[in-house]
Amino acid sequence: MTIRSVTTAALLMASTSAIAQVETRTITFENEGAILSGTLYLPEEHDGTVLPAVVVTGAWTSVEEQMPSVYAHQMVARGFAAFTFDFRGWGKSGDLPENVRFVESPEAKTSDIRAAFDVVATLPEVDATQIHGLGICASAGYMVDAVSGNDTVKSIGLIAPWLQNADLVEAVYGGADGVGALIEVSRNAEANGGEIIPAAGPEGAKGVLMPIGGYYYEQARGAIPAMTTSGTRQAGKAG
Repeated sequence: MTIRSVTTAALLMASTSAIAQVETRTITFENEGAILSGTLYLPEEHDGTVLPAVVVTGAWTSVEEQMPSVYAHQMVARGFAAFTFDFRGWGKSGDLPENVRFVESPEAKTSDIRAAFDVVATLPEVDATQIHGLGICASAGYMVDAVSGNDTVKSIGLIAPWLQNADLVEAVYGGADGVGALIEVSRNAEANGGEIIPAAGPEGAKGVLMPIGGYYYEQARGAIPAMTTSGTRQAGKAG
């Protein structure tokens, strides 16, 4: 299996200047007792010819209408079918165990990616010998785990991969003290019955997982209505 890492979206976008005209089909599938909602992207007026396919997954706390959809369009422009989906506990998909939502669970997301590959391999529009993965940011690590030992997947690409180790985490979150402060926030939330820890906020914000630029909380960018679709239940434990 081939693994390629791309550190900037511009490299992926370089070979085409036009957004693909696509048609989409909603596909639901089951994993570990929950129903997940996904979308198959095909070229407009697709004639039924089988196509190579790419399963596209997004960053922390994201839903399929965000960056996965952007990259799905780009992959269709390159002659692929593309498949995006909401992980369990997010967007339109069902809950994690114990009716939990809005928890960033690497184990659960890795399992969901494996299930997505399995369902894509059964689709009549897909060439089951040409299935690939594209993991963006945090899901790059989940994607690597999901394809390990998985003969269904021919290759994967990683966009701005967030592949964590202790040194990288400390560099991003303000050293050991910054990491310790986030761990304490999580423990306090757990003790208070499962409060939600904000995933993102302005630079310098306290008690926020990602005190960075405005992608997630600016409506002109990532703060889209789909972020809260089906999001009526609070997480049963701290994220």
